[in-house]
Amino acid sequence: MTRLFIALACLVLAACNNPDPTNKPTIDTVAEGYVKLVLRVGQYDKDVVDAYYGPEEWKPAALESKDSPFPAKELLSLAESLQTQLASVDVAAFSALEMARFAMLGKQLTAIATKISMLNGATYSFDEEAKRLYDAEPPSFPLSHFDELLTQLDAKLPGEGSVAERYSAFANDFVIPKEKLDDVFRVAIAEARKRTLAHFTLAENENFVLEYVNDKSWSGYNYYQGNGQSLIQLNTDFPIYIDRAIDLAAHEGYPGHHVFNALLEMNLVKNRGWMEFSVYQLFSPQSLIAEGSANYGIDVVFPGDSRLEYEKTVLFPLAGLDANKADLYYEIQAIRGKLNYAGNEAARLYLNGEITREQAAAMLETYLLYEPDRALQRTRFMDQYRSYVINYNLGKDLVADYVESQGGTADNPEKRWQIFQELLSNPHTASTISR
Repeated sequence: MTRLFIALACLVLAACNNPDPTNKPTIDTVAEGYVKLVLRVGQYDKDVVDAYYGPEEWKPAALESKDSPFPAKELLSLAESLQTQLASVDVAAFSALEMARFAMLGKQLTAIATKISMLNGATYSFDEEAKRLYDAEPPSFPLSHFDELLTQLDAKLPGEGSVAERYSAFANDFVIPKEKLDDVFRVAIAEARKRTLAHFTLAENENFVLEYVNDKSWSGYNYYQGNGQSLIQLNTDFPIYIDRAIDLAAHEGYPGHHVFNALLEMNLVKNRGWMEFSVYQLFSPQSLIAEGSANYGIDVVFPGDSRLEYEKTVLFPLAGLDANKADLYYEIQAIRGKLNYAGNEAARLYLNGEITREQAAAMLETYLLYEPDRALQRTRFMDQYRSYVINYNLGKDLVADYVESQGGTADNPEKRWQIFQELLSNPHTASTISR
């Protein structure tokens, strides 16, 4: 009996010193833990989970009440445990694509851990927050850079008065009448869809529902429902200008958010079983690729002069607008588009506590040429989404550089579509596409 006890003890000791390698965590077990963690955090902040189409049984039990205390310590512990498990995953036999998955999952875990800390009261500078959440380092521009662009606008705009006053008066001629909004948007989306499907293969049942809403801090939103379905909402709080028809059709729909989510679901979740992509954590590196590709996708689906020609011949007449003014309008919009980074500077100063909301709104009025009520709406967006603002402009620039550096230039549209589809269908973050 004594010898048997000693033998068993030796076996136990050997097992402890030489653990079974099959007990090591796999990337799939970490992915499952990540999804469940994000869903739990989403119970306390409705913006965290932008979409979920994974197993129903992974969803957490409903909170006892809306005032349930936030279990920050427990959730941070779970995040740290998942990070530790991921670090111990054996990657020796991983392919390049599997390593991209591994790297992105690590950055997504960093983002959710950061968001948990923020919900618990932690504060970060604008730049540090952007790095932790979106794996990106936002550039900074002096206001003199934007002043030079305003000078260019000053030379283009007709009439008298300040640049903002003249721009407002000029732009009023390009507002889509409310009674024609639905017709214009549906035609624009249908055209963007037709052009996208000429290059991409999506699920046969993919589709979307279009709704018009009010009292939002954003102009448009795509709520991906899973199984190739989206709910696209457009905010009609303020006048909608003709250029926004194609912008929103492509950004929210084709080849933007709807297509991005549909490709991830089809290629990574359904075909590969990479379940971390069944949840879209909004405050994460995935969003920089999502917003950047959605904005760059406008140029992909309507390259060069084709957009202006399509708008002049189809959308302007449909909206009852004078197409003879379209060329000047888009010359002005091209300059105005370069002012976009001024919004980041306003957000940086405001969120860092260096200026007030009113001062941030004033910057948006001056440099983005927003009217006062629209500028205040944008500060609401800053309150709600914080450093997320970098994903639109920096994201677009990084995506453009990535696609075009691989030959996907405007004069090689087939190559551009090919590289763009690869980007939308695989794990990528800001740091991996900007090497």
